Amino acid sequence: MLNLENNQFLTKSEIREKASSIFTAKGAPNVSDKYAHIPTDRIIDDMQLLGWGVVDAKQVRARKGEGFQKHLVVFRNNDIQITSEDGDNVFPQILLTNSHDGKNAFTFTAGLFRMVCENGLVVSSREFENMKIRHYGYSFEELQDTIKSMVEKLPLTVESLNKFRAVELSQEQALEFAKKALTTRFSEDELDNIQVDLEELLTPTRMEDKGNDLWSVYNVVQEKIIHGMFDYKYGVKVRKARKIKNFKQDLVINERLYDLALEYVNA
Repeated sequence: MLNLENNQFLTKSEIREKASSIFTAKGAPNVSDKYAHIPTDRIIDDMQLLGWGVVDAKQVRARKGEGFQKHLVVFRNNDIQITSEDGDNVFPQILLTNSHDGKNAFTFTAGLFRMVCENGLVVSSREFENMKIRHYGYSFEELQDTIKSMVEKLPLTVESLNKFRAVELSQEQALEFAKKALTTRFSEDELDNIQVDLEELLTPTRMEDKGNDLWSVYNVVQEKIIHGMFDYKYGVKVRKARKIKNFKQDLVINERLYDLALEYVNA
């Protein structure tokens, strides 16, 4: 889960405990001769110079190639914040994914950290274009330009959030949203065999999320789907949904949920 409860930047030791592959000093044995290894911790140092500290880090489990697997680093700049009149403030974040097996470039994605529920959201790539930097020829200047470009696009994110808050959903639309949201983590075959109480999925867990506006509904459903805060019936058995722990699945579900919300803005 991209569940970032700490607004303090992590130390290198803390980052290593979460994702040691970030500090791998060389590429995997089978990489091409043309592969230029840039350890992810160098990006962390360069991002710090630009005012962005690490608030979370994760890596996928590696059956083989331990130390070279895909990993995630979440950056935040505490001087950049999206404020709201109702106190529902959001910190923009930058999510960096990389690996040391020669299969991935440095990929930067926009994220949001919602203070009210201490929950991480990921902005759709359709709304906020992903940016990549190749390992070969990497330079601080290119990183600086990439981050500058992302920060310059933050007004688009503010605009989206304002639109989400301005859209009022009918009960029928809210139920439809919840039903469609389930497709972000369940396949069609799975959905044919389970039953989920959509009204329960729409029930807020805190006062701040009460309301029929798209922003409130989106946050309630997103949190429950990512954190496994709902039950589903499979045959005669009632099961509790599991938390999403794989960060790759977390990113995919979050982006698809954001895309779904945009459909109601543009309707």
